Amino acid sequence: GYIEGKELENFFKELENARRGAGAGVVSVLTLAQLLPTEENFLLCFREFVGSSAEFMAAWRRYDSDRSGYIESNELKGFLSDLLKKANKNYDDKKLKEYTQTILRMFDLNGDGKLGLSEMARLLPVQENFLLKFEGIRLTVKEFDSLFTFYDKDGNGYIDEQELDALLKDLCDKNKMDVDSTGLVGYKKSIMALSDGGKLYRTELEIVLCRDSTL
Repeated sequence: GYIEGKELENFFKELENARRGAGAGVVSVLTLAQLLPTEENFLLCFREFVGSSAEFMAAWRRYDSDRSGYIESNELKGFLSDLLKKANKNYDDKKLKEYTQTILRMFDLNGDGKLGLSEMARLLPVQENFLLKFEGIRLTVKEFDSLFTFYDKDGNGYIDEQELDALLKDLCDKNKMDVDSTGLVGYKKSIMALSDGGKLYRTELEIVLCRDSTL
């Protein structure tokens, strides 16, 4: 009688697709949100204000300055403000504080003041959340090191966009992930938003692909 985890994400995906495909008389997102628990209600509404995954990752890079895969709770307000500005959405300080407090309650469950990328990416519309595609790939640190070393052919400590393209294609093929060329372009663009002038360093890619990172 309930859904959770991946089922819930699939539910949102179907819901969002249905809303786009429906004509006049479609039920509003706010009406639909009333059917959901408070936290999922918030996610569904907030996703209406968030832009692309590339914009999300660009904002993330600004605040996760040490590439740890986390941002501090005291940086959250600024991060959300950046997201909303890039999406050209109007908001006041009261609403921004409300968003900030709600997200802290949802994602900082252990109260350590750190918010992880994989959790925060749930703020993205489901079709924009490329991280969901990689959830089933659980690379160990050793596996990730081997993978990165293989594609960093010149051994300079980073890979470029072309090398990332080859890496993602092989990763998707090996794991039988059904991703078309358009999807791959989107994933690559979002991941490259973490790069430094087109250079994607080990720690930056590890945030996305290595589930048991020690960083």
